[in-house]
Amino acid sequence: MSLPAEFHEIAKRVNNWGRWGAEDEIGTLNLITAEVVREAAREVRTGLRVPLALPLKEDGVQAGLIPGRINPLHTMVQINQEIFGPGTVACSDDAVTMGLQSATHWDALTHVSHSGRIYNGRPASSITPHTRAAFSGIDKATPIVSRGVLLDVARAKGLDRLPGDHAVTPADLAEAEEFGRVEVRAGDIVLVRTGQIQTYLAGDKHGYGFPSPGLSVRTPEWFHARDVAAVANDTLTFEIFPPEIEDLWLPVHALDLVEMGMHQGQNWNLETLSTACAEEGRYAFLLSAMPEPFVGGTGTPVAPVAIL
Repeated sequence: MSLPAEFHEIAKRVNNWGRWGAEDEIGTLNLITAEVVREAAREVRTGLRVPLALPLKEDGVQAGLIPGRINPLHTMVQINQEIFGPGTVACSDDAVTMGLQSATHWDALTHVSHSGRIYNGRPASSITPHTRAAFSGIDKATPIVSRGVLLDVARAKGLDRLPGDHAVTPADLAEAEEFGRVEVRAGDIVLVRTGQIQTYLAGDKHGYGFPSPGLSVRTPEWFHARDVAAVANDTLTFEIFPPEIEDLWLPVHALDLVEMGMHQGQNWNLETLSTACAEEGRYAFLLSAMPEPFVGGTGTPVAPVAIL
């Protein structure tokens, strides 16, 4: 089934192909300039550091919805082994097998494709078993450190958690922006809180994934108009699931990653940050969310930290 005309109309309005040149591989991360980072550093007032990552463990958020995306399998490969001979210093080592997008993560621009293309018009066929993502792999991402803004959609509505059928609209984002008395600026990283991750933290991983509130297909235009550098939220699927338009699966992924060239993140735990921002009465902070540079990776685990 081909993508509907409505999708292609939105795609034209948010398309950034060629904006930073034909060879560009990082998309809206170009908006995180040295000046943006200097301004972001001014948001640090108390030095409070709020971690936003879920623990990496075998009983993680993945419940089998996406084939091959496994929770971390953690194995000890050495335990107190005197590898240089008896009486020498003993070592313990471990290894992990996991889906790069199985926990708190960034999607690379190559994570999805549509109509045979990835970001900047490159062919989707450039992703192969041997080369992996030849272009725009997560290793190409520049340091993701910028001003973070929490748009606490749930709290702005007086809710602990949005209902599972709630599609977060541009009006919701604007409402959360006004609630937080904060203005989203060019180069910002926006974190959208729905409260959905509470379901996983309470032990219901199936309920966490489905049904799930998430971003509406209307939101990419809102982010594009504000020149947002990246977006992350506290859900498994990022966008509303099941989709708001019948049989149109992952349209927000396609618009953000392919058309706009905007990295997006999922499974971010924004609960402690929500409380901290409410207590301090401010919703902007310095955000460090460095991707692990897996060469050719279509995503990466990340351990973000908001610094207030």
